[in-house]
Amino acid sequence: MRRENQSSISEFLLLGLPIRPEQQGMFFALFVGVYLTTVLGNLLIVLLIRLDPHLHTPMYFFLSHLALTDISFSSVTVPKMLMNMQTQHQSISYIGCVTQTYFFLFFTDLDDFLLTSMAYDRYVAICHPLHYSTTLGQGLCTLLVTVSWILSCASALCHTLLLTRLSFCADHSIPHFFCDLDALLKLSCSDTSLNELAIFTVGVAVIVLPLVCILISYGRIGATILKVPSTKGICKALSTCGSHLSVVFLFYGTIIGLYTLPSSSTSNDKNIIASVMYTVVTPMLNPFIYSLRNRDMKRALRRLSRREIFSK
Repeated sequence: MRRENQSSISEFLLLGLPIRPEQQGMFFALFVGVYLTTVLGNLLIVLLIRLDPHLHTPMYFFLSHLALTDISFSSVTVPKMLMNMQTQHQSISYIGCVTQTYFFLFFTDLDDFLLTSMAYDRYVAICHPLHYSTTLGQGLCTLLVTVSWILSCASALCHTLLLTRLSFCADHSIPHFFCDLDALLKLSCSDTSLNELAIFTVGVAVIVLPLVCILISYGRIGATILKVPSTKGICKALSTCGSHLSVVFLFYGTIIGLYTLPSSSTSNDKNIIASVMYTVVTPMLNPFIYSLRNRDMKRALRRLSRREIFSK
């Protein structure tokens, strides 16, 4: 197969979702609705946290950043997918593809680190409630978010720089709806062993270690809850963790499902469906989880609604 240097490649072809042409219109309308729900729902969370002084706590500080990250994460892939579905123009420039890969990895890692920070917040709140306000001050919260941004940027930049050194074969059709790193490596005619090593080592650092930290945090939380004598106290403690745990299960469940699927051609459709779950569906569900399962958010929404009524 003919080899081309990446500098001579002007574009890739995104083959998109495995759906029939007659279903394009239905899926286009569905994904437009999902994307708008994601953006508006997460913006509502940010607005509530910004406007309601009762939500000016570390937990909601992290949640506001998670909501903004989910908007950005979904915006990296969905608008391009929708445009391709509507125009049937499947090409994406080489620079555009590399840029999309970078931001996809960046916001995936940032989501991961923010969920870990939120787990630490819940650990301090339940296991050390008397020291909560002093331990998780504004300075530490800002530091945790800043470190999350720096680590996410470094991780995504590492993969992106390694990607730009590769040469690609004549066939540059990507069997996906976005520029997935794994799909790009399969198209390369170069030696990708260094890229695969980076995926393994950096993946352990940004996916596995945060998951271990989350599990340890909830292990300690579980041990503390079991010492609570009253059922009411147990229910109150669990209610503060329920929303976060739901999001963690959604996020890690889909990622683990995606990367444990066999990497054969017959499983490519399943890979795409799993990718849709954590790039499109999960960011949309987060606002519902935090609004429907969280009494503080419900109260804040009612207070904001009353304020708007009385101001008219």
